[in-house]
Amino acid sequence: MKNVTSQQRYPIESCVILPPRISSAGLLREFDDTNYRWLDYASPRIQLIIVLIIVLTQGFHSMLKHLGLPVMTSQIIAGVLLSEAVLPKQWSDILMSQETVQLLGTLGEFGYTFFVFLSGVKMDISMVTRVGSKACYLALISIFPPMIYAMSSTVMMSNNQKEFTRILYISPLFYITSFPVIHCLLTELKILNSELGRLAHSTAIIADFLSFICVISASATLGTIQGIPTSLSPKLVPIFFFIFIVMVVLRPAMLLVVKLTPEGRQVNQTCIYAIIIVLLCSMRLIPEVFNKNKPLLVIYALGLAVPHGPPLGSALVEKFDTMGSGFFVPVFVTTCAMRLRKLSLDFSNDMVKEHAIISTVTLLMKFLSCLGPLLYKKMHKPDAFALALILSAKGIIELAAYTLMSDGKVLSPEVFHAGLIFVTISGSIVPVLVRKLYDPSRKYAGYQIRKIMDAKLDSELQIITCIHVPNNVTSVINMLNISYPTKETPLAVSVLHLVKLSGFDGPIFLSHQKRSKSLTGYWYSENVILSFKKFEGNHWGAVTLNAFTAISPPEFMHDDICTLALDKLASLIILPFHRTWYIDGSVQPEDTTVRNLNQRVLEKAPCSVGILIDHGNIRRPIFSAAPAESYSEVAMLFFGGNDDREALTLAKRMARNTKVRLTVAQFIAKSDDGEVDWEIILDSEVLQNVKSNDRINYIKHVVNDGPETVNIVHSMVDEFDLIIVGRRYNIEDPQISGLKEWSEFPEIGIMGDLLASKDLTGKCSVLVVQQQHIV
Repeated sequence: MKNVTSQQRYPIESCVILPPRISSAGLLREFDDTNYRWLDYASPRIQLIIVLIIVLTQGFHSMLKHLGLPVMTSQIIAGVLLSEAVLPKQWSDILMSQETVQLLGTLGEFGYTFFVFLSGVKMDISMVTRVGSKACYLALISIFPPMIYAMSSTVMMSNNQKEFTRILYISPLFYITSFPVIHCLLTELKILNSELGRLAHSTAIIADFLSFICVISASATLGTIQGIPTSLSPKLVPIFFFIFIVMVVLRPAMLLVVKLTPEGRQVNQTCIYAIIIVLLCSMRLIPEVFNKNKPLLVIYALGLAVPHGPPLGSALVEKFDTMGSGFFVPVFVTTCAMRLRKLSLDFSNDMVKEHAIISTVTLLMKFLSCLGPLLYKKMHKPDAFALALILSAKGIIELAAYTLMSDGKVLSPEVFHAGLIFVTISGSIVPVLVRKLYDPSRKYAGYQIRKIMDAKLDSELQIITCIHVPNNVTSVINMLNISYPTKETPLAVSVLHLVKLSGFDGPIFLSHQKRSKSLTGYWYSENVILSFKKFEGNHWGAVTLNAFTAISPPEFMHDDICTLALDKLASLIILPFHRTWYIDGSVQPEDTTVRNLNQRVLEKAPCSVGILIDHGNIRRPIFSAAPAESYSEVAMLFFGGNDDREALTLAKRMARNTKVRLTVAQFIAKSDDGEVDWEIILDSEVLQNVKSNDRINYIKHVVNDGPETVNIVHSMVDEFDLIIVGRRYNIEDPQISGLKEWSEFPEIGIMGDLLASKDLTGKCSVLVVQQQHIV
């Protein structure tokens, strides 16, 4: 078959085998038939390449992640190793046949399209009008100074119209701030919920919007000056027409679907598949524009038109995000790097030199433009450097632009090579430096001591309670009811409803003090708020309630919890245990997400932490005040140490109320040699008024080993409403010897694990307390 292109005056000959060889007869047949090669078939070739991509990517990432490098770096390295610049020619000719290249290109294009579309779905476009002035100013100065330099350099360094046109296409990649890139970077760094992450996130939304306006305006203006308006303006008309149809017709239709979907129900699947059909059709709606990388704007606009959040936006993200980010996007990034033809960079090429100079200086100017005002406003220097680096980062959007322009013959292979290096260096160095400069947990340490032991007895005890599911409401209110808060022992309770982020571009943190139903998140938390308001009413004057909702990814929820505890000067955070008991005694499957969250909070909390284990306590209705003659039976198991002293202080605070009967059971090893150290002195001090208090029942148990302690504890569980123990992580005394080997949940300590066992038949609640250890 012969074909003569418009750009080339010589024929290109290519051979096509008919019928095409798709599926092979298997690898084993190659040993029987000397004329048979399984790699001559398309299916095993593409399977082999995908396996190589996954193995190389994961292999490099397992090593490079310890250096702080992102997964995109490993994907690019894998692509370079599979490119013709590195792969021997005989293997390159076999693996990279015409059919394989086309199929890989289709997979990559499909994956990147979904990435752009889902980025639009997650983004709340109304945030453009709601971000703070600080983010707006930062977005402006991060775009305009580098844009002015890039445009002026483009005009001055271009020798002819053709060269000017090519630089014009790629110059926006040097100064734009892409929201999807910043969002992925913040997620990779696990700082999406941090103060710096929220500022960067808000700034990226505005900067992305400004970048789009600047690219269109600057391109049209400079194109008109150079006399090439036909290369830009006419091709933008169908794009804007399609965007107009999407916003005027499709978005109202999707809003109507959301309105007709009952609250709490899933959206009709037909609507989801209809959106996907529109997405796929829009890719080929304007084919002559698609080759110039412009339908990505159409795809992004279609994603923005989808109402973010549940039920529609969340359903689309949950259905396609894992498939896209886990398979198609890595294939796309790797195949972009597989286009590399040689490893050495040709600096004799004028376009390559101009690209290197303009890109480097523009990126440096963008960094300094962000850094200067931040330092002028007295921002902490490491945080200022980190934020400026984040806003200067490049990633998959820029890599895709280089690739699509290279495929469209807008860029030469040499310029694409320079662009690949530019994106790789920027995308690799920024995460490493930000990790070195910014530690979000640093703000939790070094402020002040927030232990229960240091709280004044006659002041409000500031408590943060976290809620995941409705069962948590019952267990937390029961526990607070047991403590019988009074005007002499008041509680200030901040209820934080934690909701998994789905279908949103970034985390949302809401305060419900104004009870505005117009705010996203109110409907999530309405029942939680009503339950705690009822509890506040039953203890009028003794309980102060504040309600909040945090919508964020589970791996970042600990930052919301710790930040709220820091802002409220809380002395105690109460977290629900990840194992839930029903009223009939059955156990709900364990939630590993909640368990991981609890472990992060225990590690980073700026105050003391309590893990609440509820065994289906039904002794007291949660919505009615307790009868006048009722009492709460509370036990505290004391073994010694910081955590036990903190737990005992909380128990003694409860016992100030005459309706609380406190029993303190101290466990002492029979083998104790009587040696006195500082810890024993502190334990004796905190136990002194317990032994002399007639209202507290003090019991001393002398035990030989762990099994004897277990028998005593098992005999106590049916006698009490609440048992309080210290966490005592990684501490093993003679009193609990031999129990560590049987520990199922070591993060809550040996005694906490014992009381969280499925074998425990009692209905009492258990509170495992850890004293603040970050000071």
